[in-house]
Amino acid sequence: MTKEERKFDIEDRLIDFTVMIADVVETLPNTKAANHIGGQMIRSGSSPSLNYGEAQEAESMKDFIHKMGICRKELRETKVALKIIIRKSYKEVLSNSEKALKECLELLAIFSKSIETAKKNLVQK
Repeated sequence: MTKEERKFDIEDRLIDFTVMIADVVETLPNTKAANHIGGQMIRSGSSPSLNYGEAQEAESMKDFIHKMGICRKELRETKVALKIIIRKSYKEVLSNSEKALKECLELLAIFSKSIETAKKNLVQK
């Protein structure tokens, strides 16, 4: 797999993740708590796919690391929101939330490793 194919694989995964988060949010019950968590989660859950596009056009390695860090930060926020939804046991979204949490954890691992590698490459230059 080429670097270009991997880039689009992550991009596609992030877009799919955003759709997954939107599906979870759209099926939450219409309560104050669910609307609050859902509103926050749609922002944090869509941010990584949008910010990843910016990271691909980074002006420097430091800029790339910074933008990838924003993606990771937003994924962490989404992870916490998903855990709240799962713990609250909203029956309507439990299965989708668990799938989204699994994907979120995988994406976090990918971004953490990418940032770690980029930092090593920055130091070696």
